[in-house]
Amino acid sequence: MADLISGDALDQAIGELDGWSLSAGGIAIEKTFAFKGFNAAFGFMTRVAMAAERANHHPEWSNVYNRVTIRWTTHSLGGVSDLDVKLARSCDRFAAS
Repeated sequence: MADLISGDALDQAIGELDGWSLSAGGIAIEKTFAFKGFNAAFGFMTRVAMAAERANHHPEWSNVYNRVTIRWTTHSLGGVSDLDVKLARSCDRFAAS
């Protein structure tokens, strides 16, 4: 079960993530990744999809050629959870490799 993060804890979590920001509504964290080309972007999406499936927690995302925009939120809690932050860290790790 995921736990909602809010207030100072959410600000701290976002501050520890590289390039992630709080959505306009304050209920999600989001980031756009850029890759060398479509194949690299698609490979990244595949790795994220596998991690999301293992966690049974799936992103809102879009892909245009070499760009992937990801938005993590926990709808059942109405905001950002510790699971969203964990998966955002995984995204950063996948993008770096």
